[in-house]
Amino acid sequence: MPYRRLPNTDQARLRALHDAVQQASAADFTEQVLTYKTLNEAQRFLLIFENQVQQYHQNFQSKVNANKRYKHIVSNARMYISHFIQVLNLAAIRGDIKKEQKELYKLDPNNHILPDLSSEEDLLVWGQNIIDGETERTKMGGFPIYNPTIAKVKVHYDIFKEHQVTQRMHKKTTSRTYEDLGPLREEADKLILDIWNQVEYYFRNKLPYEKMRCCQSYGVIYYYRTGEKKLTPETDRIIQKRIAQQPTLDLDA
Repeated sequence: MPYRRLPNTDQARLRALHDAVQQASAADFTEQVLTYKTLNEAQRFLLIFENQVQQYHQNFQSKVNANKRYKHIVSNARMYISHFIQVLNLAAIRGDIKKEQKELYKLDPNNHILPDLSSEEDLLVWGQNIIDGETERTKMGGFPIYNPTIAKVKVHYDIFKEHQVTQRMHKKTTSRTYEDLGPLREEADKLILDIWNQVEYYFRNKLPYEKMRCCQSYGVIYYYRTGEKKLTPETDRIIQKRIAQQPTLDLDA
């Protein structure tokens, strides 16, 4: 007889519970495999668990979709900030602006290498640095940097900041709904185990293949061990034949 193993995914848990509830609900009242208490509990819990799993998948998909847009927004912000700093450095090299004025942007006057913009934290810091620096320099009478203008940079920087907050909210919501599933998974496993025990006990006297098929209709999941011979209708016929060939005891003799 193959061995059973509890489901290890949410979809498998839902399928096992759904099969058990559906089969037990359709059974004749004289052939109730599950107790009324277990069936009622399974029906109630299935709705709760199904809704929570669905909510998690919806939140997860929203996070994935938002992340695709967010990556593009981050890329734009990095491009504009990087381009602005490069143009600023070239202006300092040409002498269009005094190199000392780069300090207004928190940049080294003697270093024309781009600062590290690889992380989102770097983008936040340097984006604000160049916006503040350009504002301060132009207030002092300096000509504004063009191509890109600081206004264009600020638009993409503000979009980036706004979506960063939104992205954090998506992650937080998805993490919370995932954590909420933990206790429900434990409850589902206990309930499924109880159902399977009742099912196997009810069909305990049936032949191996028929027992397996009956139990599977209630959602019980079986696995064959390595090298184990699979059960078939022929398995039951062979057993029946052996039982029929066994000598019977003559009580009248």
